[in-house]
Amino acid sequence: MEYPTDIAALAEIVPPDLGADEKIDWPAAQARWGTRFPHDYMTFMSVYGAGSFGEVGVLMPLPKEYIQWDPGTFEEETENARDTWEMLGGQEGLDIDPDHILAWGITSGPDILCWLTTDPDPDRWPVLVCGRHTSEDFTLFPCGMVEFLRGLLLDEYDPYPLSVDLRVTSPRFVHWLEEQKRWKAGRDRVSGLPRSSDR
Repeated sequence: MEYPTDIAALAEIVPPDLGADEKIDWPAAQARWGTRFPHDYMTFMSVYGAGSFGEVGVLMPLPKEYIQWDPGTFEEETENARDTWEMLGGQEGLDIDPDHILAWGITSGPDILCWLTTDPDPDRWPVLVCGRHTSEDFTLFPCGMVEFLRGLLLDEYDPYPLSVDLRVTSPRFVHWLEEQKRWKAGRDRVSGLPRSSDR
C-alpha cells in the first residue's frame, strides 16, 4: 500500500502491521469537537488506528465499544491539559487560550500530547506537550502529530521532550484492540509475550 509522505516516513521506522483502520465517523467527530482534523491524524487513524508505541499512546476522537478497558478518547486528557495550563498559569512566551488545547495522545509519564488549535487550518496546528517530569511544563513544536512522533522515534529533539524515553527501546505500534486481546489471553499487551504473573 502506498502511503502519504509523512505516514510513509513513519512506517519506515515503525511498520503499521499491528495497526487497523479505526473507521472514524469524521462528520460526527467534527460535530463533537467543532473542528476539522489534521490530514496526517486522519490518515494515521486509517492506517495505524489508536494504540501505542510502547509508552506513548494515540487517542481516538470518539468513544468505541471495548472488550477489556476503555482505550480512551480526547475527552479526559483534553480536560486534564486545559486544567493543568490554568493551574500552572500557562507558560512564559506562550499566549494560549486553554480552549485551544486539544489532546491527541498520552504517555505513561504521564505527559499529555496536544494540538494548539488557534490556526483555522488544522494542517498547521503545532504539537503542544504538557510534560509531567520534563524541563518545561509546556513545550511547543512547530510540526504535525505524525512528524512529531517520527522525531521522537529518531531522537531528533534536544532536550528530549517527554517524561518517558522511546530511545531505550525499539517500540512497535500495537492497536488498542490487539492490546486488549493479548491481555485477555494472558499475554503482555505490548510485547505479546506471556505475562510474568502467568508463568
